[in-house]
Amino acid sequence: MARATVESSDDRLTSERYFGLVAEGVLRPEDRVELLEGVVVAMSPQNPPHAAAVSRADIALRRAVRERAAVRVQMPVVLTERSVPEPDLAVVPGREADYDRAHPTTALLVIEVADSSLAQDRITKTRIYAAAEIPEMWILNLRDDCVEVFRDPDATNRRYQSTRVAQRGERLDLVSFPEASVAVDELLPRHE
Repeated sequence: MARATVESSDDRLTSERYFGLVAEGVLRPEDRVELLEGVVVAMSPQNPPHAAAVSRADIALRRAVRERAAVRVQMPVVLTERSVPEPDLAVVPGREADYDRAHPTTALLVIEVADSSLAQDRITKTRIYAAAEIPEMWILNLRDDCVEVFRDPDATNRRYQSTRVAQRGERLDLVSFPEASVAVDELLPRHE
């Protein structure tokens, strides 16, 4: 008779152990994985629209925030002991040189580009980012050709209290930089 086992939360990886797996060669730096709530999760390969959206958003964000913050593309953000996501883009406080010796532990804005990862981004990632009190998260929803905007994090309940969908033709103000905005059309690849 098979015996069911229940994993305890102690079985989940810590960020320290996660980075140790890289040092030990179990994970390679080029592996497309991230640590979400103690679990190593594989990231999907990027199709051309996904890659285009990341590139377009990178250009638009750098133009909008200028030198007031650093824009990081697909790099770790150590949010908790058990979550080290690699958002497609993160606007983090300070300058790039501030992260020469350590990954950022917070962000002002995170962006996930979603097609096949849409459900995970909406459910798991929003919970992680809200719990970490990231002021805003955008999902560049390639399926529906829009941007889903999440603001006003409620860390206790691990959710964003304000959500809306922005369409082409609209501009999005950045919560952390009220005088800066980005056009939705600058973020999304051409829609055929």
